[in-house]
Amino acid sequence: MAKKIIFTGGGTMGHVTLNLKLIPVAQKSGITPIYIGSKKGLEKDFIKKETGIKYCSISSGKLRRYLSFENLKDIFKVIKGIFDAYKILKKEKPDVVFSKGGFVTVPVVIASKLLNIKTVIHESDYTPGLANKVASKFASKIYTTFEETTDYLPDSKTEYIGTIKEDSLSNGDSEKAYELTGFEKNEKPTILITGGSTGSLFINQFIWDNIDALLSQFNIIHLTGKNKVNKNLTHIDQYKQFDYVTTEFSHLLALSDIVISRAGSNMIFELLSLNKLMLLIPLSKEKSRGDQLLNAKHFQKHGYAEMIEEEALDLQNLLDRLELLSSHSSRYIDSMNKDHKQIEPEDLLQKIMST
Repeated sequence: MAKKIIFTGGGTMGHVTLNLKLIPVAQKSGITPIYIGSKKGLEKDFIKKETGIKYCSISSGKLRRYLSFENLKDIFKVIKGIFDAYKILKKEKPDVVFSKGGFVTVPVVIASKLLNIKTVIHESDYTPGLANKVASKFASKIYTTFEETTDYLPDSKTEYIGTIKEDSLSNGDSEKAYELTGFEKNEKPTILITGGSTGSLFINQFIWDNIDALLSQFNIIHLTGKNKVNKNLTHIDQYKQFDYVTTEFSHLLALSDIVISRAGSNMIFELLSLNKLMLLIPLSKEKSRGDQLLNAKHFQKHGYAEMIEEEALDLQNLLDRLELLSSHSSRYIDSMNKDHKQIEPEDLLQKIMST
């Protein structure tokens, strides 16, 4: 009988990207992939558009670390999600469930445990997210990107595997990027700015407030996030905004000398694999659980990147860090070229299926 795998993960692209890498690998291996996600999350459109595989929706509630009346309502959504997932899993009878994290995955992992289906979780951040903390109690196996993450999870079923090797972004063509941006070739370095899959209003506004000073020294590619393009700045030379890119991303990276980015683990490890100079502006603790701060500090400590906390961000600080990256680029690249554990997507899928 042909093997079958259920993928789940959602809420942000960080909880979807790895699944998008593994799905075609499964298909090439003769394994049938099916996706369980939320009814309205961004994962639904991306999975359907990028893979065309069967997508099953379940009820899902957001998990919060703070007291809120919404928590009470969402408890019922999670319970409903468990029943939804249970019916799907019982019908599909997968060999294994692979969960990338996000609140939608908790009902799936619990339902999988109830049906005695093996479940594998992947945690890419330095510390586990709340969803993965809950789901880890029901999982058969947990894989981590950071070695230090294993300290926060059960020893008996946690394994450090490192980064998942990324090949698709290494084939970018800078000439195609010139066509996409309309840039004239000049001596100024090019900076790519991204606030993650949904964009960052904080970073966007900072760039717009300082656009003239920045353009005096750099060409700028700005990924603003969906529907966040500043229409008042669409006709400035050597400044190009995109609300979101997919296949174009590799070309834009090929043209970029430095990337200014949030510090989501998937993004920064992809940049690490490409030896891209990075200036990281992580989400502050006031806006998150602090995982991006830990990710960024880890990268800075190992010499992979520079970082600026939101509270310390000003024009002079930004320019100083960009100058540091440019002036000592070989030092950062040498650090990035040092051994850091990697695994091929094919090898990861084999580990998942043999759990």
